[in-house]
Amino acid sequence: MSRHVAIVTDSTAYLPQRTMERHGITAVPLTVVLGDRALEEGTDISARSLAQALQKRQPVTTSRPSPEQFAETYREVAGSGAESIVSLHLSAEFSGTYDAAVLAAREAPVPVRVVDTGMVAMALGFCALAAAETAENGGTADEAVTAAEKRAAGTSAHFYVDTLDYLRRGGRIGAAQALLGSALAVKPLLQLDDGRIELLEKVRTASRAIARLEEIVADRAAGATVDIAVHHLAAPERAEALADRLRGRVPGLVDLHVSEVGAVIGAHTGPGLLGAVVSPR
Repeated sequence: MSRHVAIVTDSTAYLPQRTMERHGITAVPLTVVLGDRALEEGTDISARSLAQALQKRQPVTTSRPSPEQFAETYREVAGSGAESIVSLHLSAEFSGTYDAAVLAAREAPVPVRVVDTGMVAMALGFCALAAAETAENGGTADEAVTAAEKRAAGTSAHFYVDTLDYLRRGGRIGAAQALLGSALAVKPLLQLDDGRIELLEKVRTASRAIARLEEIVADRAAGATVDIAVHHLAAPERAEALADRLRGRVPGLVDLHVSEVGAVIGAHTGPGLLGAVVSPR
């Protein structure tokens, strides 16, 4: 890790712990509110516990980190020797996390560049990695931000959900789009577009939707050197099967990550989620 530029992100990047440790990336946790309990993502609540709560139709909401949490993180990072900080976060369309970071940055003991990447999950994680690698190679904070923004500009995220109900309840997709999917009894494919979740295609069955997801990812990766992340919630067999097929279809594949999303994203997608992020290098 470059000691002069530190990289901070949030828990929705879903970077493996060993990867964060290797690159010196710090993640500030979002909170999941389950009933009357506020639980930090990644430590207090697992994806499995979240999926079980959703299946039992228990009330689940999410909330951003407080500015005080960010301020404490910035102080700790500065205290470890960083001379500047690049703080990269999930789309401001989804959460007030970016706003909280901006408030904390004003009082930080070192300069902090806060970036709304417009991404989430490993689409955000790949941005944080690009920034960290730039810092490790002696890059400035501005150069780390540029690397993250370049990575974000080329990254695409597509995903399948069993139902749009969870996205509708959380306000992450329009009620009209959710109603259309339910009324036609179709399986939705969605994409991350300009920091928002948009309905991409409607497919008649889950198997056809997953096959179409694979086609989209293979097309996006064609002719490029790419990293890919496959995400799921309570669907490990689906994720591993998709990852295996992509290994055979993407000649330019460098790294492929397979992971279960955390509780914050899971609360808005529901069990059965299967997603894929394609990030050209």
